[in-house]
Amino acid sequence: MPGTAAPRTLFDKVWDEHVILTREDGQSLLWIDRHFFHEGSHHAFAQLRARDARVARPALNIGVADHYVPTHGRGGPIADPGIRLMVDQLSDNAAKHGLRLFGLDSPGQGIVHVVGPEQGLTLPGLTIVCGDSHTSTHGAFGALAFGIGASEVAHVLMTQTLWQRRPKRMQIVMDGTLAPGIGAKDIALSIIAAIGADGAQGHAVEYAGSAVRALSMEGRLTLCNLAIESGARCGMVAPDETTLRYLRGRPFAPAGAEFDRAAAHWLSLASDPDAAFDREVRLDAAAIAPVVTWGVSPEDALPVTATLPDPAAARDESHAAQIRDGLDYMGLQAGQKISDIRIDRVFIGSCTNSRIEDLRAAAAVLAGRRSLVPGMVSPGSTLVKHQAEQEGLDRIFRDAGLEWVESGCSMCVGMNGDLVPPGERCASTTNRNFRGRQGPGSRTHLMSPAMTAAAAVCGHLTDVRPLLEGRL
Repeated sequence: MPGTAAPRTLFDKVWDEHVILTREDGQSLLWIDRHFFHEGSHHAFAQLRARDARVARPALNIGVADHYVPTHGRGGPIADPGIRLMVDQLSDNAAKHGLRLFGLDSPGQGIVHVVGPEQGLTLPGLTIVCGDSHTSTHGAFGALAFGIGASEVAHVLMTQTLWQRRPKRMQIVMDGTLAPGIGAKDIALSIIAAIGADGAQGHAVEYAGSAVRALSMEGRLTLCNLAIESGARCGMVAPDETTLRYLRGRPFAPAGAEFDRAAAHWLSLASDPDAAFDREVRLDAAAIAPVVTWGVSPEDALPVTATLPDPAAARDESHAAQIRDGLDYMGLQAGQKISDIRIDRVFIGSCTNSRIEDLRAAAAVLAGRRSLVPGMVSPGSTLVKHQAEQEGLDRIFRDAGLEWVESGCSMCVGMNGDLVPPGERCASTTNRNFRGRQGPGSRTHLMSPAMTAAAAVCGHLTDVRPLLEGRL
């Protein structure tokens, strides 16, 4: 039919709504609906001071204290002078420019990628940026969300716009039904293992299929959080009734008739039936087992029932070298059973897995049991912390022998002093297992909250499913 618009993907619809202009070199100037900043954004504010510039749209820039904040000893002055300076600078910059801040004393404080959604600041169809690579998390709502660098943070603060090159479009379809005990973290790690740490490079990824639709918003947030670990520019899930149920009643979400009008638009963002993607990947949810990482990249992931790879069986020398490097750093042997790998401690937290659903999953395993190793549980926000305490989850963690601490990025990247000691092996719900990510010489195995709890109970990596029998 003449004049009929070509079918568009979810990404196309959100991108096209935000393009102000496109240059001859293909770069587009995008309007930015939400910019989140944290303590690490002080470099960008320094650029504003140097130019005697102001923030262009104060209401659209929101600060959150999360990366460096202590999870122990809240209430008094921060002991580390460097961290204290950064947190004070965050408060000063927000006050100077009239910006909303979820600071240490705020009842809404937490990890930025937890705070945005739970406050209703993250909404479908928005463009969202932050000086943090895991900003892709917010794409779970059908937002176009991605991390930016310090100079780009300054550009957004001063103009509320950003130059970007349009990425390619990729769809990852996960159909089927997950087995009991399998969650979004297992899906995400399985995807990264299947396509590689650069498998989605240069693409905006849309996650689709019946298994994705069956995920809660918490699960979708975990899935999109890890999009960046497959090289994607962003990860997205189309808004649906699950999205609407989550957003209704959130502090900064629309209300009443305004919500209904917004919801009609949000639901229209779903990819058109005949929309074309540059690449498509299909996976079977029923085939997924509990997954753990064994090396120094999130793509080094296998079912917990597997054995470690042998460099001699690698597809080429480059792959063999990657396997040798991972085994050597992690202190492991080719052919070793993953379930024989002993751990020294556990960590449950981070923007990947620190929401109430994650804490419930870990508590379901730990209830009535003791951890054989030390560990820490850091909820994703103060609101999550209070809810968990109302449900008695904190008592389960404490009775199991784990520390229950305040909200923040904590041991994910170890910026605040929460570290894995050199040479120790940590079962972790975080997003990266890079060399020294959790502290110099630390060794990290990524897995779901339930799997981390199972490792704590057994003292080694183990299949959580037997431990959940009769508890689900």
